[in-house]
Amino acid sequence: MEIRRATITDYPEMVRIWESAVTATHDFLTQEDFDHIKGLLADAFFPQVDTYLLLNEAGKPLAFLGVQADMLEMLFVDNDARGKGVGRNLVNYAIASLKIRKVDVNEQNSQAVGFYEKMGFSVISRSEKDGMGKPYPILHMEL
Repeated sequence: MEIRRATITDYPEMVRIWESAVTATHDFLTQEDFDHIKGLLADAFFPQVDTYLLLNEAGKPLAFLGVQADMLEMLFVDNDARGKGVGRNLVNYAIASLKIRKVDVNEQNSQAVGFYEKMGFSVISRSEKDGMGKPYPILHMEL
C-alpha cells in the first residue's frame, strides 16, 4: 500500500470513497444532511485541509484522510476496504509523519469511536452539535 498527498484531480474519487464510507457508517444522518455535506466536499471541505490517499498495490484509492495542524479532520475508508487495516495504516501514518494528536468523531458512529479508542485516543470533551450546528454530538478525542 502507498500513501501519497492528494490533489484536486483526486477529489471525485475522494467523494466516491466518502459516499461509500458514510453510507455504511453514518445511518444517523438525514438524507438532506448527507446530500448537503456531499455537495460541500470538493469546494469547501477538501481544500481547507491537507489530504492524503492510501492506494492499493494497483494504485486504486481505498481511503483518505485530511489533517490541519495536529488535528485529524477526516478519515474515510471505502466500505469494501473496511476491516482490512487500511484506516489503521492511515492513522498510524498521520500520527508518526503528520504529528496528529486530536480527532473529533460523531458520537453516534460507535464503530469510529471504538476504532479511535483502539488507536489510543481518549475522549476529553463532548459537544452537543457538530461543526455545522447540526444535532449530531461530537466527541473530542486526544492521544
